[in-house]
Amino acid sequence: MYLNLNLIKFREMKIIAFGASYSKTSINRQFAGYAAAFFGAEAEVLDLNDYPLPVFTIDIEKEIGHHPSAINFVAKLEETDFLIISMSEHNGSYTSGFKNLLDWSSRYKLKMFEGKKILLLSTSPGARGGLSSLETAMKRFPAHGAEVMETFSLPSFGQNFSAQNGITDPELHSGFQGVIARVKEKLNDDIM
Repeated sequence: MYLNLNLIKFREMKIIAFGASYSKTSINRQFAGYAAAFFGAEAEVLDLNDYPLPVFTIDIEKEIGHHPSAINFVAKLEETDFLIISMSEHNGSYTSGFKNLLDWSSRYKLKMFEGKKILLLSTSPGARGGLSSLETAMKRFPAHGAEVMETFSLPSFGQNFSAQNGITDPELHSGFQGVIARVKEKLNDDIM
């Protein structure tokens, strides 16, 4: 019987995926989980609602120190070999909830993504697919230690994605598959 050694190696990787949103019905969490399935591994899909935080201010930080939710989030990131993050967008930038998590976490550990390889995605109901938030993350995350391997933005989520079939637009599906193939190749080179 032929075994695909690459698939076995991906299954041995610890993969964490999440949507950068606190929405209980986050399309970005759904999209991140969809992407994780292409790596043949049991990825853990985080719900950011498990990391509740007050709005970050220096005064609150002086009063309480590092918030346990930020400490727990950073600890979760440290467990993984590979991250899949799908960026949501409000008014052309990160959602305020995710920015708050980023602020608290970076105060605890500036390089919270230290040495982590990341597939960075985005989607939204609109035609730009969260592209502004994705571009901001591409510039910002390396300052926190991330190695952004590839990016992909899915526009008009409701028109181009279904829970049963995934990405339904043939051109977008092909582009996404190309991104997945390149990430697998890079990860495989690192494993070897």
